[in-house]
Amino acid sequence: MRIAILTSGGDAPGMNAAVRAVALVAISLGNEPVAVRHGYRGLVAGELEPLRTEDVVDILRVGGTCLQSARCLEFREPRTRSAARSVLTEAGVEALVVIGGNGS
Repeated sequence: MRIAILTSGGDAPGMNAAVRAVALVAISLGNEPVAVRHGYRGLVAGELEPLRTEDVVDILRVGGTCLQSARCLEFREPRTRSAARSVLTEAGVEALVVIGGNGS
C-alpha cells in the first residue's frame, strides 16, 4: 500500500518526529510511504516522492517539518479537493496521513 504523508499549517515541534514515525512504521509493515512536499499546495501540484528510511532516520534534530508546509486556501473548494484526489489516485496512493494543527 502506498501511504502519502503531508504536513500542513505552521511548522511546529514534533512534526518531523511524526513524519518519521509514520514512515518507519509504514516501511516496517511492508508499505511504501510517499512524501507530499509543500502541504496541500504540493498535493494539488503533484509534488509526491518516495520516502525511504534514509530520508527520515536523522530528521528528529531538525526543527519544523522536513516536508515543508504551505497554506492553500483553494483547498476549501470542491474542485481543488477533487484535483488532489485525482493526484493521489493516479499515484496509486491508498491512504493519506495529514500532520498539522488547525485547518489540517
